[in-house]
Amino acid sequence: MASLPAPAAAEPDRNCQLCPRLAEFRAQARAKEPDWHNSPVASFGNANAQLLIVGLAPGLQGANRTGRPFTGDYAGDLLYATLLEYGFAKGIYQARPDDGLKLVDCRISNAVRCVPPQNKPLPAEIHTCRQFLVATIATMPKLRAIVALGRIAHESTLKALGLRNGAAPFAHGAVHGAGAVRLYDSYHCSRYNTNTRVLTPEMFRNVFARVRKDLDSQVS
Repeated sequence: MASLPAPAAAEPDRNCQLCPRLAEFRAQARAKEPDWHNSPVASFGNANAQLLIVGLAPGLQGANRTGRPFTGDYAGDLLYATLLEYGFAKGIYQARPDDGLKLVDCRISNAVRCVPPQNKPLPAEIHTCRQFLVATIATMPKLRAIVALGRIAHESTLKALGLRNGAAPFAHGAVHGAGAVRLYDSYHCSRYNTNTRVLTPEMFRNVFARVRKDLDSQVS
């Protein structure tokens, strides 16, 4: 059972006021860059997908600008290249929402749907926004795998699945069972993590290679 009741919709309203600090930051961004998306960023991909990727939150000049998860910043460069390599996407990623890229049996969302100041949502904001993650998961009847990018996404996903943190501690490359779903952990594909070699492209690819192998074995 999920930790929060599912709301009527899996996405917050464009002018969502549930988190006052995030709403204020969004208003400031709209005033400064009126042509940007500057709204909660909706999940990308089909609800019938077997794979869900959960990030932390939209980047200020990435998804907050473009309106598509992981689109327009370095994290998206690595993520989409990896998804293309393992057959979870098709087309050409050009860092804009109209580039024609399509996800294949994959969906991308975030633990927090609005851009937070300094890319750091507060615990209360993560908790408040979890209802949308719960609803997103509930709308995916074929879901078999979740990749959590970073500890915060991991812990919020665990709570959304009704599991305790202690039952499935975060570790890069770890795989946890959650009923019919497997939760795969990865360090976040941020520029900071890759620049400091906390996460290498090979480490990141290895996570998705495992997901690909596991999903294919379930079909065969």
